[in-house]
Amino acid sequence: MKDVVAHLLDGNIRLLSIYRDQYFGEHSNIQSYQELVDFLNRLNADWIKAMKRVSPEMLILLHEATGKLYGDYYASLDPFAKSTFPVDWAGEKESKNWMHIAREYTEKWLHQQQIRDAVNKPGLMTRELYYPCIDTFMMALPHTFRDQTSENGTTITMTIPGEIGGSWSLSRIDATWQLSKGPHENPAAAITIDPDIAWKLFSKSIRPEQVRGKVKISGNQELGEIALSMVSVMA
Repeated sequence: MKDVVAHLLDGNIRLLSIYRDQYFGEHSNIQSYQELVDFLNRLNADWIKAMKRVSPEMLILLHEATGKLYGDYYASLDPFAKSTFPVDWAGEKESKNWMHIAREYTEKWLHQQQIRDAVNKPGLMTRELYYPCIDTFMMALPHTFRDQTSENGTTITMTIPGEIGGSWSLSRIDATWQLSKGPHENPAAAITIDPDIAWKLFSKSIRPEQVRGKVKISGNQELGEIALSMVSVMA
């Protein structure tokens, strides 16, 4: 788990350097989504290797030093101004700051939850903390269905049951997929996923074939399977 903590620190430092200080450091001629994923994976691996020589106590100190700077910087931004980089996993070519900040929230939530799972320290599976993460994850649904040309009016509903979850509906309207909150009364496919499975599935921590017996798909199975393939992280 020390590597995960180091990765979170990298996020603080790298994002402050790029967004606040406009210092981009290493550049790469990226031509595709996969090239971007590979580039980010290499940056992450380089950082984790260097952090092997840093003690847990120093990691905590560095988090304390950078965490408030990171939060204060994002609090200072105009949420509706253009972000420096788009949220690629949502299929966006240009993103607003609010979407970038939401993406950053999912990153922080995801890795802290992984740490808490590993040390049996619950605390993040609440309406206040879990729902913003899963709500942001759902913004990848239209991009997930980008190659699916269903009839206009076709709707897929995804439900995360319980107080901490909700329902989201993806509808085919004028040859595009549009996302809305809330259930649809007559969806072509309805998917119900346990909250603890959902965050792991959409962060690619587990894959659809591992959870098929634990996920309920009613109606069109093909559309349900596409929904389960959604990945809401850069992976």
